[in-house]
Amino acid sequence: MQPLFRASAIIVALFAAAPIASAQTTTIIERPAVVELSPAQRMIVREHVLRERVVTLPPAVELRVGEPVPPSVELYSFPEEVYVEVPTLRRYRYLHVENEVVLVDPQTSEIIDIIRE
Repeated sequence: MQPLFRASAIIVALFAAAPIASAQTTTIIERPAVVELSPAQRMIVREHVLRERVVTLPPAVELRVGEPVPPSVELYSFPEEVYVEVPTLRRYRYLHVENEVVLVDPQTSEIIDIIRE
């Protein structure tokens, strides 16, 4: 009889603890997207994008990885040749500022990388 009592007590304890466990919340902290580009891939991006349009930003705008670009800045898709060589960039957009290629996550407007000379 005692094993049956023990099993019943365990089952009751598990059911009693279930609402407590389900009441816990999970917080998901999103980290900035990371793109690992090889030096050769960075060169491919630069070669193709530097031929494209240049964006002029207001003087007060400072571009840094992890920061959002201003909403007024237009983002561009990469040329198809870049996607062929570096397919991981399909989900990203860019802007060309002076001699820099700024990679941006269009969902968050966050700068994920800046390709410089």
